[in-house]
Amino acid sequence: MTDTLRPAETAVTDAAPDSPQKLKRSIGVVGGTLLTLSCVTPASTLFVVVPDLFGSLGTATALTIAIGSLLCVAVAFCYSELGTLIPSAGGEYAMVSTLAGRLAGWLVFVLSLLVVMIVPPVIAMGTADYLEPVLHLDASTAGAAVMLLATLAGLLDLRANAWITGVFLVLEVIAAAVVAVLGFAHAERGPGSLAAMEVAGADGRPDTVTALLVVSGLAIALFITQGFSTAVYLSEELENPRRTVARTVLATLAISTVIILVPVVAITLGASDLAELTGGDIGSMVTAWSNSAVGTFVSLCVALAIINAGIVMVIQNSRVLFASARDKAWPEPVNTVFSKLGRFGSPWVATLAVGVPGAALCYVNLDTLYGVTGVSVTGMYLLVAVAALLSRRGAHRHTRAWRMPLWPAVPALLIVVLGYILTQQESVHLLWTGGITAAATLYWALYLRPRRTTRWLVTLPEDARS
Repeated sequence: MTDTLRPAETAVTDAAPDSPQKLKRSIGVVGGTLLTLSCVTPASTLFVVVPDLFGSLGTATALTIAIGSLLCVAVAFCYSELGTLIPSAGGEYAMVSTLAGRLAGWLVFVLSLLVVMIVPPVIAMGTADYLEPVLHLDASTAGAAVMLLATLAGLLDLRANAWITGVFLVLEVIAAAVVAVLGFAHAERGPGSLAAMEVAGADGRPDTVTALLVVSGLAIALFITQGFSTAVYLSEELENPRRTVARTVLATLAISTVIILVPVVAITLGASDLAELTGGDIGSMVTAWSNSAVGTFVSLCVALAIINAGIVMVIQNSRVLFASARDKAWPEPVNTVFSKLGRFGSPWVATLAVGVPGAALCYVNLDTLYGVTGVSVTGMYLLVAVAALLSRRGAHRHTRAWRMPLWPAVPALLIVVLGYILTQQESVHLLWTGGITAAATLYWALYLRPRRTTRWLVTLPEDARS
């Protein structure tokens, strides 16, 4: 257990001048926030993920997302402190490895890789539904095309991608705003309905949403706004990361919460009846509130939002894989290939390695993966909170970094709450995630730990140490 409970003295190594290549610092708070917001992809989350919550939580959906957003404030504090203390493209695993031990960091890496590899194709397959007003496509084929397009965009310079995704982001914010305005303008019920805790049953009659259902739904609610962590993955490419990482994390969480939660409230108030709300067909609601032209416009904006999300998620995922290779997580030939940088400064092999399999995953049945993703995100946040609890020990106490208020109460409370949320998840999702974690632990025990002096060495860029 010592590997998970003490700071790893050998976990952080200085890069030799001719070994790990460094990413180029090229974006500031605005560019970082645009990229990070695009990874949260509020509109595609609103139209693709939230309808599932409406189906299980009904009028309690807005309350669940609001509670999840409050929990994410505490999570964002942890990310802001750790991301400025340890600004590495490895994100969560670099932070946790350095502060809570190499095994804990490895498990966080596996959980984060599970999330970032599966979510993009799942969201990408929603493109076909929102292109339906103008073009009929097979969901898997449309999703694969989006993933390949995102992969090509991910090979470009990061500054160019910040502006590309920024334009798409404006369109998806407009779509969310249109939904909010129409929902409030056609309100069928008062604000008190937000606390009614009702969902339409199989017979169409109202069923009560229990507190346990809300707690269970918090795992998905945490996933809805979890993209703010992208700021940490981009920390090696952000200018002056000691200041910009925290600002980007907190600004992204605040903006994305408003963009998602306000339309959810409007939809809840504007749905004609409980059955329509539980059905979660937001596109049909928009058309009923306005006309087919407005419905088509919103649908096309959502399709662009999904493409936008694909681009940013491929960028994020490639940075994680690049960092893991640079930090010697794999056999040497694999490390050498994945750590290569292209002419635009992007890790091009790592980008292809996450984008092309993502396209292939669009042809796989992924029905249970939202639940697995929710469990993985919750577990990852829990381990990050543990690292935050240990962030002011030893030499780290005096390192220049953004420091969260109310430490250590915030991470300690977060650990308790997230642990309880995990116990309320479906057993099949816990078993899937647990099985993957067990396999990762076996790889650690048989390959990484016996080679602790040459493998899994978390590298921080030299300019992040000052």
